[in-house]
Amino acid sequence: MSLIEQLQGRPRVRKLARRLLQWAGWRIEMQDPGTDRYVVIGYPHTSNWDFLVTLLFMIAEGVPIRLLGKASLFRGPVGVLMRALNAIPVDRSKRNNLVDQVADLFAEHESLIIGISPEGTRKRSPRWRTGFYYIALKAQVPIVLAFLDYGNKVCGFGPAIMPTGDIEADFERIREFYAGVKGKHPHQQGEIVLHPRRDTVSPTPVAEFISENS
Repeated sequence: MSLIEQLQGRPRVRKLARRLLQWAGWRIEMQDPGTDRYVVIGYPHTSNWDFLVTLLFMIAEGVPIRLLGKASLFRGPVGVLMRALNAIPVDRSKRNNLVDQVADLFAEHESLIIGISPEGTRKRSPRWRTGFYYIALKAQVPIVLAFLDYGNKVCGFGPAIMPTGDIEADFERIREFYAGVKGKHPHQQGEIVLHPRRDTVSPTPVAEFISENS
């Protein structure tokens, strides 16, 4: 059992995480996904603080989100952190099969929540990567819209959207939900625009942070 799972299993630790969020001015809003198998996307991602808030949220709510990270991050001291977070290594050398790699994980688990940052970076991105969409489509699991709204100091889960295959229509629903949600640094918040390379999977906030600072 990973460290994050152990913390989530301790009521006192969960209570402490909830209090820390409250002390920082945050409140949590949750919509029930209605399933234990889904892809959760987090938006917006404009600051390293996003990861800390997300981590406290995961512990407070006991949500076992599993992050993705390139396999090389699981070696050495950084690997200790990735394993503590119960992250999942992906083989970046097989880039064209990343969607298949992650989608296949759902076939192997009765309960699985995969967390993905569609922006792929905390810096302003001109468009979203859409690997998360094709993972959910292939695995036939919903996409849960998680959010960090610094404008209202609210974080949590929004609706669960089952991908239909009509990516333009589904993205319009995603845009409607996130309208008005503000990141810590709004000027670095990317627009929700389709990426022309629709087979890419972006790194998670922690993986992206480690990559840029290693």
